[in-house]
Amino acid sequence: METLDLLAGGFAEAFSPQLLLYAAIGVLLGTFVGVLPGIGPAMAVALLLPITYGLDVTESMVMFAGIYYGGMYGGSTTSILLNTPGESASVMTAIEGNKMAKRGRAAQALATAAIGSFIAGTIGTLLVAFFTPALATQAVKIGAPSFFAIMLLSLVLVTSVLGESKIRGFIGLFMGLTIGLIGLDLSTAQARLTFGLLELADGVSIVVVAVGVFAVGEALWVAAHLRRKPVDVIPVGRPFLGRDDWRRSWGPWLRGTGLGFPFGAVPAGGAETPTFLSYITERKLAARKPGGEPFGEGAIEGVAGPEAANNASAAGMFVPLLALGLPVTATASILLAALQSYGIIVGPTLMDEQPDLVWTLLASLLIGNTLLLVINLPLAPVWAKLLRIPRPQLYAGILFFASLGAYSVNSDPFDLALLLFFGGVGFAIRRFGIPVLPLILGVILGPLMELKLREALDLSNGDISGLFSEALAIAVYVLIVLALVGPVVLGRLRKPADEQDAKEEVSA
Repeated sequence: METLDLLAGGFAEAFSPQLLLYAAIGVLLGTFVGVLPGIGPAMAVALLLPITYGLDVTESMVMFAGIYYGGMYGGSTTSILLNTPGESASVMTAIEGNKMAKRGRAAQALATAAIGSFIAGTIGTLLVAFFTPALATQAVKIGAPSFFAIMLLSLVLVTSVLGESKIRGFIGLFMGLTIGLIGLDLSTAQARLTFGLLELADGVSIVVVAVGVFAVGEALWVAAHLRRKPVDVIPVGRPFLGRDDWRRSWGPWLRGTGLGFPFGAVPAGGAETPTFLSYITERKLAARKPGGEPFGEGAIEGVAGPEAANNASAAGMFVPLLALGLPVTATASILLAALQSYGIIVGPTLMDEQPDLVWTLLASLLIGNTLLLVINLPLAPVWAKLLRIPRPQLYAGILFFASLGAYSVNSDPFDLALLLFFGGVGFAIRRFGIPVLPLILGVILGPLMELKLREALDLSNGDISGLFSEALAIAVYVLIVLALVGPVVLGRLRKPADEQDAKEEVSA
Protein backbone atom coordinates (compact mmCIF):
# COMPACT_ATOMS: atom_id res chain seq x y z
CA MET A 1 0.00 0.00 0.00
CA GLU A 2 2.88 2.36 0.73
CA THR A 3 4.03 2.06 -2.90
CA LEU A 4 0.55 2.89 -4.17
CA ASP A 5 0.36 5.91 -1.84
CA LEU A 6 3.73 7.19 -3.06
CA LEU A 7 2.75 6.64 -6.68
CA ALA A 8 -0.53 8.49 -6.05
CA GLY A 9 1.51 11.39 -4.68
CA GLY A 10 3.61 11.31 -7.86
CA PHE A 11 0.45 11.47 -9.96
CA ALA A 12 -0.83 14.42 -7.94
CA GLU A 13 2.37 16.29 -8.83
CA ALA A 14 2.59 15.09 -12.43
CA PHE A 15 -1.03 16.00 -13.22
CA SER A 16 -0.34 19.70 -12.72
CA PRO A 17 -1.07 21.64 -15.96
CA GLN A 18 2.56 22.73 -16.30
CA LEU A 19 4.01 19.23 -16.03
CA LEU A 20 1.34 17.79 -18.33
CA LEU A 21 2.35 20.39 -20.90
CA TYR A 22 6.01 19.40 -20.60
CA ALA A 23 5.06 15.72 -20.93
CA ALA A 24 3.04 16.43 -24.10
CA ILE A 25 5.88 18.53 -25.57
CA GLY A 26 8.32 15.73 -24.77
CA VAL A 27 6.12 13.13 -26.51
CA LEU A 28 5.80 15.28 -29.64
CA LEU A 29 9.49 16.22 -29.76
CA GLY A 30 10.60 12.64 -29.10
CA THR A 31 8.37 11.29 -31.83
CA PHE A 32 9.38 14.05 -34.25
CA VAL A 33 13.07 13.22 -33.84
CA GLY A 34 12.66 9.47 -33.36
CA VAL A 35 10.59 8.99 -36.51
CA LEU A 36 13.37 10.34 -38.73
CA PRO A 37 15.31 7.57 -40.49
CA GLY A 38 18.38 6.21 -38.72
CA ILE A 39 17.61 7.97 -35.43
CA GLY A 40 16.77 5.81 -32.42
CA PRO A 41 15.58 6.84 -28.94
CA ALA A 42 19.14 7.17 -27.60
CA MET A 43 20.06 9.69 -30.29
CA ALA A 44 16.73 11.48 -29.84
CA VAL A 45 17.36 11.91 -26.09
CA ALA A 46 20.98 12.97 -26.66
CA LEU A 47 19.99 15.52 -29.28
CA LEU A 48 17.21 17.01 -27.15
CA LEU A 49 19.08 16.90 -23.83
CA PRO A 50 20.37 20.50 -23.99
CA ILE A 51 16.86 22.00 -24.40
CA THR A 52 15.99 21.00 -20.81
CA TYR A 53 18.77 23.00 -19.17
CA GLY A 54 16.54 25.97 -18.48
CA LEU A 55 14.07 23.79 -16.52
CA ASP A 56 14.20 22.53 -12.96
CA VAL A 57 15.01 18.87 -12.45
CA THR A 58 11.39 17.67 -12.13
CA GLU A 59 10.26 19.49 -15.28
CA SER A 60 13.32 18.19 -17.10
CA MET A 61 12.70 14.56 -16.12
CA VAL A 62 9.00 14.79 -17.01
CA MET A 63 9.91 16.06 -20.47
CA PHE A 64 12.49 13.30 -20.84
CA ALA A 65 9.85 10.70 -19.96
CA GLY A 66 7.88 11.92 -22.97
CA ILE A 67 10.96 12.18 -25.21
CA TYR A 68 12.00 8.65 -24.26
CA TYR A 69 8.71 6.96 -25.13
CA GLY A 70 8.22 9.24 -28.14
CA GLY A 71 11.62 8.18 -29.48
CA MET A 72 10.70 4.52 -28.97
CA TYR A 73 7.47 5.01 -30.94
CA GLY A 74 9.31 6.82 -33.72
CA GLY A 75 11.81 3.97 -34.05
CA SER A 76 9.02 1.47 -34.73
CA THR A 77 7.55 3.78 -37.39
CA THR A 78 10.74 3.86 -39.47
CA SER A 79 11.19 0.11 -39.00
CA ILE A 80 7.72 -0.63 -40.37
CA LEU A 81 7.51 1.95 -43.17
CA LEU A 82 11.13 2.08 -44.36
CA ASN A 83 12.63 -1.18 -43.07
CA THR A 84 15.22 1.07 -41.40
CA PRO A 85 15.51 0.31 -37.67
CA GLY A 86 16.66 3.28 -35.62
CA GLU A 87 18.36 0.87 -33.20
CA SER A 88 19.25 -2.81 -33.04
CA ALA A 89 16.24 -3.60 -30.80
CA SER A 90 13.88 -2.61 -33.64
CA VAL A 91 15.32 -5.10 -36.13
CA MET A 92 12.79 -7.82 -35.22
CA THR A 93 9.91 -5.35 -35.62
CA ALA A 94 11.13 -4.49 -39.12
CA ILE A 95 11.15 -8.10 -40.32
CA GLU A 96 7.39 -8.63 -40.24
CA GLY A 97 6.30 -4.99 -39.95
CA ASN A 98 7.74 -3.93 -43.29
CA LYS A 99 6.24 -7.01 -44.96
CA MET A 100 2.83 -6.03 -43.52
CA ALA A 101 3.27 -2.49 -44.85
CA LYS A 102 4.12 -3.76 -48.34
CA ARG A 103 0.96 -5.86 -48.28
CA GLY A 104 -1.14 -2.78 -47.57
CA ARG A 105 -1.39 -3.35 -43.79
CA ALA A 106 0.87 -0.52 -42.60
CA ALA A 107 -1.97 0.93 -40.50
CA GLN A 108 -2.47 -2.37 -38.66
CA ALA A 109 1.29 -2.80 -38.11
CA LEU A 110 1.61 0.70 -36.63
CA ALA A 111 -1.46 0.17 -34.46
CA THR A 112 -0.32 -3.14 -32.96
CA ALA A 113 3.15 -1.65 -32.34
CA ALA A 114 1.70 1.43 -30.61
CA ILE A 115 -0.87 -0.44 -28.50
CA GLY A 116 1.67 -3.15 -27.60
CA SER A 117 4.15 -0.45 -26.58
CA PHE A 118 1.50 1.18 -24.40
CA ILE A 119 0.56 -2.08 -22.66
CA ALA A 120 4.16 -3.20 -22.15
CA GLY A 121 5.30 0.25 -21.02
CA THR A 122 2.45 0.55 -18.52
CA ILE A 123 2.98 -2.90 -17.01
CA GLY A 124 6.75 -2.40 -16.99
CA THR A 125 6.55 0.98 -15.26
CA LEU A 126 4.23 -0.42 -12.58
CA LEU A 127 6.72 -3.25 -11.99
CA VAL A 128 9.49 -0.66 -11.68
CA ALA A 129 7.45 1.14 -9.01
CA PHE A 130 7.09 -2.07 -6.99
CA PHE A 131 10.56 -3.58 -7.45
CA THR A 132 12.85 -0.54 -7.27
CA PRO A 133 12.23 0.43 -3.61
CA ALA A 134 12.95 -3.13 -2.43
CA LEU A 135 16.15 -3.30 -4.48
CA ALA A 136 17.27 0.12 -3.28
CA THR A 137 16.71 -0.96 0.34
CA GLN A 138 19.04 -3.91 -0.16
CA ALA A 139 21.52 -1.92 -2.27
CA VAL A 140 22.17 0.49 0.62
CA LYS A 141 23.82 -2.43 2.44
CA ILE A 142 26.24 -3.12 -0.42
CA GLY A 143 29.81 -2.02 0.27
CA ALA A 144 32.31 -0.40 -2.09
CA PRO A 145 34.01 -3.72 -3.11
CA SER A 146 30.69 -5.25 -4.17
CA PHE A 147 29.55 -2.10 -5.95
CA PHE A 148 32.79 -2.03 -7.93
CA ALA A 149 32.32 -5.70 -8.83
CA ILE A 150 28.68 -5.14 -9.93
CA MET A 151 29.67 -2.21 -12.16
CA LEU A 152 32.48 -4.31 -13.63
CA LEU A 153 30.00 -7.15 -14.27
CA SER A 154 27.63 -4.72 -15.99
CA LEU A 155 30.37 -3.48 -18.32
CA VAL A 156 31.61 -7.00 -19.11
CA LEU A 157 28.16 -8.40 -19.86
CA VAL A 158 27.00 -5.46 -21.97
CA THR A 159 30.31 -5.39 -23.86
CA SER A 160 30.50 -9.13 -24.50
CA VAL A 161 26.98 -9.56 -25.90
CA LEU A 162 26.93 -6.61 -28.34
CA GLY A 163 28.15 -6.86 -31.89
CA GLU A 164 29.69 -9.74 -33.76
CA SER A 165 33.11 -9.39 -32.14
CA LYS A 166 33.87 -9.27 -28.41
CA ILE A 167 37.20 -7.65 -29.21
CA ARG A 168 35.47 -4.71 -30.88
CA GLY A 169 33.16 -4.43 -27.89
CA PHE A 170 36.08 -4.19 -25.49
CA ILE A 171 37.83 -1.69 -27.77
CA GLY A 172 34.74 0.53 -27.46
CA LEU A 173 34.75 0.05 -23.69
CA PHE A 174 38.46 0.96 -23.48
CA MET A 175 37.82 4.12 -25.51
CA GLY A 176 34.99 5.12 -23.16
CA LEU A 177 37.03 4.47 -20.01
CA THR A 178 39.90 6.51 -21.46
CA ILE A 179 37.59 9.46 -22.17
CA GLY A 180 36.29 9.16 -18.59
CA LEU A 181 39.84 9.64 -17.25
CA ILE A 182 40.22 13.08 -18.81
CA GLY A 183 40.46 15.85 -16.21
CA LEU A 184 41.93 16.31 -12.74
CA ASP A 185 42.51 13.32 -10.50
CA LEU A 186 40.08 13.63 -7.57
CA SER A 187 42.71 12.51 -5.02
CA THR A 188 45.94 14.13 -6.23
CA ALA A 189 44.59 16.96 -8.43
CA GLN A 190 47.03 15.87 -11.12
CA ALA A 191 45.96 16.54 -14.71
CA ARG A 192 45.22 13.42 -16.74
CA LEU A 193 45.06 13.33 -20.55
CA THR A 194 44.44 17.09 -20.74
CA PHE A 195 47.38 17.73 -23.12
CA GLY A 196 47.98 21.03 -21.36
CA LEU A 197 44.52 22.37 -22.22
CA LEU A 198 42.82 24.13 -19.30
CA GLU A 199 39.41 23.54 -20.92
CA LEU A 200 39.84 19.79 -20.24
CA ALA A 201 40.67 20.18 -16.55
CA ASP A 202 37.04 19.56 -15.54
CA GLY A 203 36.73 16.58 -17.89
CA VAL A 204 34.56 16.18 -20.95
CA SER A 205 30.80 16.71 -20.69
CA ILE A 206 28.84 13.52 -21.34
CA VAL A 207 26.40 15.65 -23.33
CA VAL A 208 29.12 16.63 -25.79
CA VAL A 209 30.30 13.02 -26.04
CA ALA A 210 26.80 11.61 -26.52
CA VAL A 211 25.66 14.21 -29.06
CA GLY A 212 28.95 13.94 -30.94
CA VAL A 213 29.01 10.14 -31.11
CA PHE A 214 25.29 9.68 -31.79
CA ALA A 215 24.13 12.71 -33.78
CA VAL A 216 27.25 14.02 -35.54
CA GLY A 217 28.71 10.54 -36.05
CA GLU A 218 25.46 9.28 -37.58
CA ALA A 219 25.14 12.36 -39.81
CA LEU A 220 28.69 11.94 -41.12
CA TRP A 221 28.14 8.21 -41.68
CA VAL A 222 24.92 8.75 -43.64
CA ALA A 223 26.50 11.57 -45.65
CA ALA A 224 29.36 9.25 -46.62
CA HIS A 225 26.86 6.68 -47.91
CA LEU A 226 24.23 9.06 -49.25
CA ARG A 227 22.31 8.03 -52.33
CA ARG A 228 20.51 10.94 -53.96
CA LYS A 229 17.20 9.26 -54.63
CA PRO A 230 13.81 9.82 -53.02
CA VAL A 231 12.88 7.61 -50.10
CA ASP A 232 10.10 5.16 -50.91
CA VAL A 233 7.58 5.71 -48.10
CA ILE A 234 4.61 3.37 -47.91
CA PRO A 235 1.28 5.25 -47.58
CA VAL A 236 -0.32 5.11 -44.13
CA GLY A 237 -4.00 5.33 -43.35
CA ARG A 238 -5.56 5.80 -39.93
CA PRO A 239 -4.08 3.08 -37.68
CA PHE A 240 -6.67 0.58 -36.48
CA LEU A 241 -7.02 -3.10 -35.58
CA GLY A 242 -9.80 -5.41 -36.69
CA ARG A 243 -11.32 -8.08 -34.46
CA ASP A 244 -9.01 -10.79 -35.82
CA ASP A 245 -5.96 -8.51 -35.33
CA TRP A 246 -6.92 -7.96 -31.68
CA ARG A 247 -7.34 -11.70 -31.17
CA ARG A 248 -3.92 -12.44 -32.62
CA SER A 249 -2.11 -9.56 -30.86
CA TRP A 250 -3.06 -9.69 -27.18
CA GLY A 251 -1.13 -12.90 -26.47
CA PRO A 252 2.13 -11.67 -28.06
CA TRP A 253 1.76 -8.36 -26.18
CA LEU A 254 1.64 -10.14 -22.81
CA ARG A 255 4.34 -12.69 -23.66
CA GLY A 256 6.61 -9.97 -25.02
CA THR A 257 6.15 -7.97 -21.82
CA GLY A 258 7.03 -11.02 -19.72
CA LEU A 259 10.20 -11.61 -21.73
CA GLY A 260 11.31 -7.99 -22.00
CA PHE A 261 11.08 -6.68 -18.46
CA PRO A 262 13.55 -9.09 -16.77
CA PHE A 263 16.20 -8.44 -19.42
CA GLY A 264 15.88 -4.70 -18.92
CA ALA A 265 15.95 -4.96 -15.12
CA VAL A 266 19.23 -6.89 -14.80
CA PRO A 267 22.59 -5.04 -15.01
CA ALA A 268 23.29 -6.68 -18.37
CA GLY A 269 20.22 -5.23 -19.97
CA GLY A 270 19.40 -4.48 -23.53
CA ALA A 271 16.38 -5.24 -25.64
CA GLU A 272 18.08 -7.17 -28.46
CA THR A 273 17.85 -10.57 -26.73
CA PRO A 274 14.21 -10.40 -25.53
CA THR A 275 12.98 -9.07 -28.90
CA PHE A 276 14.73 -11.96 -30.64
CA LEU A 277 13.33 -14.48 -28.15
CA SER A 278 9.86 -12.98 -28.55
CA TYR A 279 10.05 -13.27 -32.33
CA ILE A 280 11.21 -16.90 -32.15
CA THR A 281 8.50 -17.74 -29.59
CA GLU A 282 5.71 -16.24 -31.65
CA ARG A 283 7.00 -17.93 -34.78
CA LYS A 284 6.91 -21.34 -33.12
CA LEU A 285 3.47 -20.76 -31.61
CA ALA A 286 2.08 -19.48 -34.92
CA ALA A 287 3.26 -22.66 -36.69
CA ARG A 288 0.86 -24.66 -34.51
CA LYS A 289 -2.16 -22.49 -35.25
CA PRO A 290 -4.16 -22.58 -38.47
CA GLY A 291 -4.99 -19.39 -40.36
CA GLY A 292 -3.28 -16.02 -40.44
CA GLU A 293 -0.29 -14.86 -42.45
CA PRO A 294 2.78 -17.11 -42.18
CA PHE A 295 5.94 -15.64 -40.66
CA GLY A 296 8.16 -14.05 -43.24
CA GLU A 297 5.15 -12.70 -45.14
CA GLY A 298 3.82 -10.14 -42.65
CA ALA A 299 2.55 -11.90 -39.52
CA ILE A 300 1.10 -9.42 -37.03
CA GLU A 301 2.36 -11.55 -34.12
CA GLY A 302 5.91 -10.83 -35.30
CA VAL A 303 5.30 -7.11 -34.75
CA ALA A 304 3.22 -7.26 -31.56
CA GLY A 305 5.57 -9.51 -29.54
CA PRO A 306 8.97 -7.93 -30.26
CA GLU A 307 7.63 -4.39 -29.92
CA ALA A 308 6.11 -5.22 -26.51
CA ALA A 309 9.38 -6.89 -25.46
CA ASN A 310 11.33 -3.82 -26.59
CA ASN A 311 9.23 -1.39 -24.55
CA ALA A 312 9.01 -3.63 -21.48
CA SER A 313 12.81 -3.87 -21.53
CA ALA A 314 13.00 -0.08 -21.90
CA ALA A 315 10.86 0.30 -18.77
CA GLY A 316 12.83 -2.33 -16.89
CA MET A 317 16.09 -0.42 -17.32
CA PHE A 318 14.81 2.10 -14.74
CA VAL A 319 15.20 -0.54 -12.00
CA PRO A 320 19.04 -0.65 -12.00
CA LEU A 321 19.21 3.05 -12.94
CA LEU A 322 17.14 4.33 -10.00
CA ALA A 323 18.09 1.66 -7.44
CA LEU A 324 21.81 1.22 -8.18
CA GLY A 325 22.77 4.14 -10.41
CA LEU A 326 23.71 1.66 -13.14
CA PRO A 327 22.78 2.57 -16.74
CA VAL A 328 22.42 -0.59 -18.84
CA THR A 329 21.47 1.08 -22.14
CA ALA A 330 22.73 4.07 -24.08
CA THR A 331 19.50 5.95 -23.33
CA ALA A 332 19.84 5.21 -19.61
CA SER A 333 23.38 6.58 -19.72
CA ILE A 334 22.15 9.88 -21.11
CA LEU A 335 19.32 10.07 -18.54
CA LEU A 336 21.89 9.45 -15.80
CA ALA A 337 24.03 12.26 -17.19
CA ALA A 338 20.99 14.54 -17.16
CA LEU A 339 20.34 13.81 -13.48
CA GLN A 340 24.02 14.27 -12.61
CA SER A 341 24.03 17.67 -14.33
CA TYR A 342 21.63 18.83 -11.57
CA GLY A 343 24.03 17.62 -8.89
CA ILE A 344 21.84 14.62 -8.01
CA ILE A 345 23.62 11.46 -6.86
CA VAL A 346 21.87 8.52 -8.52
CA GLY A 347 22.14 5.32 -6.50
CA PRO A 348 20.70 3.40 -3.54
CA THR A 349 19.98 6.58 -1.56
CA LEU A 350 18.12 8.36 -4.38
CA MET A 351 14.64 7.19 -3.34
CA ASP A 352 15.22 8.41 0.23
CA GLU A 353 16.87 11.71 -0.71
CA GLN A 354 14.70 12.61 -3.73
CA PRO A 355 11.39 10.75 -3.24
CA ASP A 356 9.27 13.47 -4.87
CA LEU A 357 11.45 13.43 -7.99
CA VAL A 358 11.47 9.61 -8.30
CA TRP A 359 7.73 9.09 -7.87
CA THR A 360 6.84 12.05 -10.08
CA LEU A 361 9.15 10.59 -12.74
CA LEU A 362 7.46 7.17 -12.51
CA ALA A 363 4.02 8.76 -12.68
CA SER A 364 5.18 10.83 -15.67
CA LEU A 365 6.33 7.69 -17.46
CA LEU A 366 2.80 6.32 -17.19
CA ILE A 367 1.29 9.63 -18.28
CA GLY A 368 3.75 10.02 -21.15
CA ASN A 369 3.01 6.48 -22.28
CA THR A 370 -0.71 7.27 -22.36
CA LEU A 371 -0.21 10.60 -24.13
CA LEU A 372 1.91 8.78 -26.68
CA LEU A 373 -1.03 6.57 -27.61
CA VAL A 374 -3.69 9.30 -27.47
CA ILE A 375 -1.74 11.97 -29.38
CA ASN A 376 0.48 10.06 -31.77
CA LEU A 377 -1.69 7.21 -32.99
CA PRO A 378 -4.03 9.58 -34.88
CA LEU A 379 -0.98 11.52 -36.13
CA ALA A 380 0.70 8.50 -37.76
CA PRO A 381 0.00 9.74 -41.33
CA VAL A 382 1.57 13.10 -40.41
CA TRP A 383 4.71 11.49 -38.98
CA ALA A 384 5.01 9.33 -42.10
CA LYS A 385 5.27 12.50 -44.21
CA LEU A 386 8.39 13.52 -42.26
CA LEU A 387 10.16 10.54 -43.79
CA ARG A 388 10.04 12.34 -47.15
CA ILE A 389 12.44 15.05 -45.96
CA PRO A 390 15.54 14.86 -48.21
CA ARG A 391 18.53 13.42 -46.36
CA PRO A 392 20.90 16.39 -47.02
CA GLN A 393 18.46 18.88 -45.44
CA LEU A 394 17.61 16.44 -42.65
CA TYR A 395 21.17 15.86 -41.49
CA ALA A 396 22.17 19.48 -42.00
CA GLY A 397 19.42 20.32 -39.50
CA ILE A 398 20.66 17.64 -37.11
CA LEU A 399 24.21 19.04 -37.25
CA PHE A 400 22.90 22.54 -36.58
CA PHE A 401 20.88 21.53 -33.51
CA ALA A 402 23.69 19.27 -32.28
CA SER A 403 26.14 22.19 -32.45
CA LEU A 404 23.65 24.52 -30.77
CA GLY A 405 23.03 22.01 -27.99
CA ALA A 406 26.72 21.32 -27.35
CA TYR A 407 27.50 25.04 -27.20
CA SER A 408 24.65 25.70 -24.77
CA VAL A 409 26.15 23.35 -22.15
CA ASN A 410 28.97 25.72 -21.13
CA SER A 411 28.69 28.50 -23.76
CA ASP A 412 32.26 27.62 -24.70
CA PRO A 413 33.43 27.48 -28.33
CA PHE A 414 35.92 24.78 -27.29
CA ASP A 415 32.98 22.40 -26.86
CA LEU A 416 32.24 22.76 -30.59
CA ALA A 417 35.74 21.52 -31.36
CA LEU A 418 35.18 18.59 -28.99
CA LEU A 419 31.83 17.92 -30.66
CA LEU A 420 33.51 17.67 -34.06
CA PHE A 421 36.22 15.40 -32.62
CA PHE A 422 33.72 13.02 -31.06
CA GLY A 423 31.68 13.16 -34.24
CA GLY A 424 34.77 11.82 -36.01
CA VAL A 425 35.06 9.15 -33.32
CA GLY A 426 31.41 8.22 -33.90
CA PHE A 427 32.04 7.95 -37.64
CA ALA A 428 35.13 5.78 -37.08
CA ILE A 429 33.46 3.31 -34.72
CA ARG A 430 30.64 2.85 -37.24
CA ARG A 431 33.19 2.29 -39.98
CA PHE A 432 34.97 -0.44 -38.01
CA GLY A 433 31.88 -2.01 -36.46
CA ILE A 434 32.60 -0.98 -32.85
CA PRO A 435 29.39 -0.86 -30.75
CA VAL A 436 28.48 2.53 -29.31
CA LEU A 437 26.96 1.41 -25.98
CA PRO A 438 30.21 0.17 -24.33
CA LEU A 439 31.86 3.49 -25.18
CA ILE A 440 29.07 5.55 -23.60
CA LEU A 441 28.89 3.27 -20.55
CA GLY A 442 32.66 3.56 -20.14
CA VAL A 443 32.44 7.35 -20.07
CA ILE A 444 29.63 7.25 -17.47
CA LEU A 445 30.70 4.35 -15.25
CA GLY A 446 34.47 4.85 -15.50
CA PRO A 447 34.69 7.68 -12.93
CA LEU A 448 32.16 5.92 -10.64
CA MET A 449 34.16 2.68 -10.79
CA GLU A 450 37.35 4.55 -9.99
CA LEU A 451 35.68 6.12 -6.95
CA LYS A 452 34.43 2.76 -5.63
CA LEU A 453 37.79 1.12 -6.36
CA ARG A 454 39.62 3.72 -4.29
CA GLU A 455 37.10 3.41 -1.46
CA ALA A 456 37.59 -0.37 -1.39
CA LEU A 457 41.38 -0.06 -1.41
CA ASP A 458 41.31 2.66 1.27
CA LEU A 459 39.37 0.31 3.55
CA SER A 460 42.10 -2.33 3.16
CA ASN A 461 45.04 0.12 3.31
CA GLY A 462 45.85 -0.46 -0.33
CA ASP A 463 45.76 -4.26 -0.16
CA ILE A 464 44.26 -5.80 -3.30
CA SER A 465 42.47 -8.34 -1.10
CA GLY A 466 40.09 -5.55 -0.16
CA LEU A 467 38.35 -6.08 -3.48
CA PHE A 468 37.42 -9.61 -2.34
CA SER A 469 36.42 -8.76 1.23
CA GLU A 470 32.67 -9.29 0.69
CA ALA A 471 30.86 -12.48 -0.25
CA LEU A 472 28.75 -10.65 -2.84
CA ALA A 473 31.87 -9.30 -4.53
CA ILE A 474 33.36 -12.81 -4.79
CA ALA A 475 30.12 -14.18 -6.25
CA VAL A 476 30.05 -11.37 -8.84
CA TYR A 477 33.67 -12.03 -9.84
CA VAL A 478 32.78 -15.70 -10.37
CA LEU A 479 29.95 -14.58 -12.69
CA ILE A 480 32.39 -12.36 -14.59
CA VAL A 481 34.77 -15.29 -15.14
CA LEU A 482 31.90 -17.50 -16.29
CA ALA A 483 30.65 -14.79 -18.66
CA LEU A 484 34.10 -14.47 -20.25
CA VAL A 485 35.23 -18.10 -20.24
CA GLY A 486 31.90 -19.92 -20.64
CA PRO A 487 31.24 -19.03 -24.30
CA VAL A 488 34.83 -19.91 -25.25
CA VAL A 489 34.63 -23.32 -23.55
CA LEU A 490 31.21 -24.10 -25.05
CA GLY A 491 32.48 -23.09 -28.48
CA ARG A 492 35.47 -25.44 -28.21
CA LEU A 493 33.25 -28.30 -27.02
CA ARG A 494 30.78 -27.70 -29.84
CA LYS A 495 33.46 -27.56 -32.56
CA PRO A 496 34.56 -31.25 -32.39
CA ALA A 497 30.91 -32.31 -32.41
CA ASP A 498 30.23 -30.21 -35.51
CA GLU A 499 33.32 -31.63 -37.22
CA GLN A 500 32.21 -35.17 -36.39
CA ASP A 501 28.75 -34.50 -37.83
CA ALA A 502 30.33 -33.11 -40.99
CA LYS A 503 32.51 -36.20 -41.38
CA GLU A 504 29.50 -38.48 -40.96
CA GLU A 505 27.58 -36.53 -43.63
CA VAL A 506 30.53 -36.81 -46.05
CA SER A 507 30.93 -40.55 -45.44
CA ALA A 508 27.18 -41.05 -45.89
